[in-house]
Amino acid sequence: MSKINLANVDGVEYEISQSETILESARKLGKEIPTLCDDSRLDPNGCCRMCLVEIDGWPRMAPACATNISPGMKIITENERVRRHRETLISLYLSDHPKNPKDEEKGAPNQLILLAEKYGVSNGWPHLESKRFEREDDPNPFVHFQADKCILCARCVRYCDEVEGVSAITLAGRGSDTTIATADNVSLLESTCELCGGCIDVCPTGAMGEKMPLFSNELPERELSKVRTTCNYCGVGCQMDLNIDSKANNGRGKVVKVTSPPPGTTTNDGNLCVKGRFAYDFIEHKDRIMSPLIRGEDGILHEASWDEAMQHASKGLLAVREKHGSDALGFISSSRCTGEENYLVQKLSRAVFNTNNVHQCAAT
Repeated sequence: MSKINLANVDGVEYEISQSETILESARKLGKEIPTLCDDSRLDPNGCCRMCLVEIDGWPRMAPACATNISPGMKIITENERVRRHRETLISLYLSDHPKNPKDEEKGAPNQLILLAEKYGVSNGWPHLESKRFEREDDPNPFVHFQADKCILCARCVRYCDEVEGVSAITLAGRGSDTTIATADNVSLLESTCELCGGCIDVCPTGAMGEKMPLFSNELPERELSKVRTTCNYCGVGCQMDLNIDSKANNGRGKVVKVTSPPPGTTTNDGNLCVKGRFAYDFIEHKDRIMSPLIRGEDGILHEASWDEAMQHASKGLLAVREKHGSDALGFISSSRCTGEENYLVQKLSRAVFNTNNVHQCAAT
């Protein structure tokens, strides 16, 4: 166990763990230090410089996300010097950002703009056209990169390397030409990219965006409601948030996109695979069956209500048991169901129909 010691944060002494960074300690104390490049799943990088704080005796401000706290430290997270630094830094970031970024917001909320609003910063610097290269015609179906929104925090690159372990994208170029690219500028389909969309999830400004809602002119994420659910594409049980436009489809609602919960809040730690994040367009597919079907005496499938379908299935199962006995029945579930759903299937089999003929694919 790490040795517990005291450090002074904004004039108050606290017990701290030497294995923590200043940012981690401050958050535990309920203090908010702004950052654009930090993610709990990634190694500290300190490249956005938004989280700089003053430390007594240090000649320069230090990045809170990449500086371990130590006993006896006297840390100041908020004063005039720190605030002036943040305001200047935000102004520099805005100088080659789109001129009206909030008006152009079509995906996730732009954290840079939120910080600019919080600190009362407008773009007082002369506007510069972004020199960063982007490949607008990349044929991949999911990930869109808008270079002038990029602030080079490298969260997408680091996520691809440290979490996914595929290193499909990298920082390329030098100086103001630096951009996010692939090796030899091949498309993501030709690279090692797994199209998990993690780069979209970690991007703080919306430079990495999702093509489907973007090109369909759907509402931005801030105007959508979120519904937490469990992904059913495999048995891992990843949690995900359905982003819903409740007014679409004449009030029936529409799933516009899928996002992952914040890191550290669910078992999948904010990660999703390509299916979990992008394979939701079947919901509105024209060939999707929207109601139960029961085969009539004419041999044709007819639409029915859920109550009718359940009663029909129940009668059929009971008729088999009555004629051939319980062991003539077998129940098959799926590892794509939740653990709770699989439990209910085996309970239905054993407690209701008195047979142990129950199986699911995860058992093989």
